[in-house]
This record gives sequence, structure tokens and C-alpha cells, in this order.
Amino acid sequence: MPAPKSPSAPPPATPNGEIAPERSPSPSRPQIALQQSSHQNKKGSFISTKLFRRVRSVFKSFPIVSTPCKMPIPINGGRPHDGHHIHGGKQMTGTLFGYRKARVNLAIQENPRCLPLLVLELSINTGKLLHEMGLGLVRIALECEKHHPSEKIKLIDEPIWTMYCNGKKVGYAVKREPTEDDLNVIQMLHAASVGAGVLPIDHTSAGESSSDGGELTYMRACFERVVGSRDSETYYMMNPDGRNSGPELSIFFVRV
Repeated sequence: MPAPKSPSAPPPATPNGEIAPERSPSPSRPQIALQQSSHQNKKGSFISTKLFRRVRSVFKSFPIVSTPCKMPIPINGGRPHDGHHIHGGKQMTGTLFGYRKARVNLAIQENPRCLPLLVLELSINTGKLLHEMGLGLVRIALECEKHHPSEKIKLIDEPIWTMYCNGKKVGYAVKREPTEDDLNVIQMLHAASVGAGVLPIDHTSAGESSSDGGELTYMRACFERVVGSRDSETYYMMNPDGRNSGPELSIFFVRV
């Protein structure tokens, strides 16, 4: 004879004696299934979280001084490749994402299904950058100082950058290790090669980052990566229609 089932516990009651409604479970986060990039070594090229926090606390305390950008930027507004592929350039995936009132993040991947090669926190909020892109032309220059010739550090492994937007200094950018939230965003977008929009937010795990930051917005595009030397790289955003219509975005990395 089967044992009788024990009755399930009744739902908790409110102070007024009413039965409290059951809460629906929070939406589950996507399972991370991103692939290792061919350019990432097994030991990992990201700086540690502890080091990132120290660098971040330091760069946020730096004063912002409006100085001219040392990076030579083309005077004409057109793309250097006129909407076509640059000879010798490599196609990469770039994603700008963040809460509208918070700092924007930049993730660079070999393709949408790979782990990011680089994650940068830029010193401009997402809403401001989207507004600038809506005006048409945005050129971001990221500069850092050269090291002693004996120090062999890859350009994308530099931890901190001075950031210029359209020739005006706007603060600093910091390389950081991708967080769980970063990987969740990239995982949700793994099937998209280009696009822009608003991502759903899991408020139970988003924490303080979403409490006053507004919507989590993103913009993903294909970029043409051109390596000038060991001290300079440029990423040109490619419009999906292959024409010069729409916003233009170029990102310059340079050691000076």
C-alpha cells in the first residue's frame, strides 16, 4: 500500500490574514556557450578583477583636461574605404552596450559566437554616444603612452587609455575582464551580426547598475580592423548595405 503523500505547505499569509499570491520565478539567464577565440591564449589575456578595480578607481579620480588629440584624423568626412573593404583589413564584430545613463561598454569579438577579445569601459554614457552617432560622424581615439622597448605588451592588452571623441578629450577608457553581465549580453546577441535595440533586463540580478541607469541598449556592427603597426590599430564600422548612408563610427587605438 503506497504511503500517503504529505500535504504541501500552505502559502504564507499576510498580517491581515489574507493569502499572499505566489511570486513568479525571475527569468532565467541564457546559458553561456561562447567559443574561445583563436587569438586568446589559454592563460587568458585579461587583467585580473582586483587589478581592474584598482585601475578603475584611479582613472575615475583623474581630472578631465581638454587637450587636442595627438592622433591624426582625416579632415574629410567620408570613410577612407568609401564603403568597401580595406585592403588587408580583417572583419570583426563590435558591440556597444550599456544603460542609457551609465558608461557605455565596447566589446570586440572575432565573430558573434566567440568570447570577446577586448572589453572596454568608455568614459561616455550610452545615451550621449547614441545621440552623437545620430548626428552622423563619430571618431573615437584611444591613446596610451609607449613603454620601454624591452616591454612587449600587445596594444589591446593596455589597461588604460586617454579617450577623445571627435577630437575632444572626454576622459579615460579602461580595459576590464568581462563580467557575467557582459557575457550574458554577448550570449543573447550571439545570433545577430548587426543590429540595435533594447535588451530585456533581469532586475533580480542586474543590481544597482539598472536601478537608475534606464534601458539596457546595444548596437552591434561589423568592423574592419586595420593594423598600422604594433602601436596602432583602427576599427571602421561597416554599414550593412555597403553604402555611405547612415552613421559613421571609427575607433583608433594608438600608443604615442
